Amino acid sequence: MEKDTNIISEHFTKKDFEEYNHQMTKVIRIIGGKWKLLILNAILMDCPKRFGSLKKKMSGITQATLTKQLRELEQDGIILRIAYAESPPRVEYKLTELGLTLVPIIELIKEWGSTYCPDR
Repeated sequence: MEKDTNIISEHFTKKDFEEYNHQMTKVIRIIGGKWKLLILNAILMDCPKRFGSLKKKMSGITQATLTKQLRELEQDGIILRIAYAESPPRVEYKLTELGLTLVPIIELIKEWGSTYCPDR
C-alpha cells in the first residue's frame, strides 16, 4: 500500500497541490489560527459582544492579539464593529451576514470535538 501512495504523490505536482488547496488556503487565511474560531464562537454565543466581555471570555489572549484578530475578521467582512459615541466609549461586535454563514461550520466543529475529543 505504501508503494501505491508514492506512485500517486509522484503524479501530484506542486501546481496540482496548490490548485487543489486554493480555496482551503483562502479559508484558513480568514478563519485560521489559534483564536479566530474561538472569537467567532464567543460572539455567536452572546451577540452582540463587547470587547471587554470578549477579553474576559478568551483566557490567555492578549489585548493586542484580540484587537488584531478582531480587525482582521472585520476587514474580511466576517464581523461588524459598532462603536457608540458614549463616555466611556462602547464597542460591540456581531457577525455579519457573511459571518453567519460560518455558523453551521462552527457547529459542526463543536459537534466533531464533542464526539472525537470528549475528555480533552
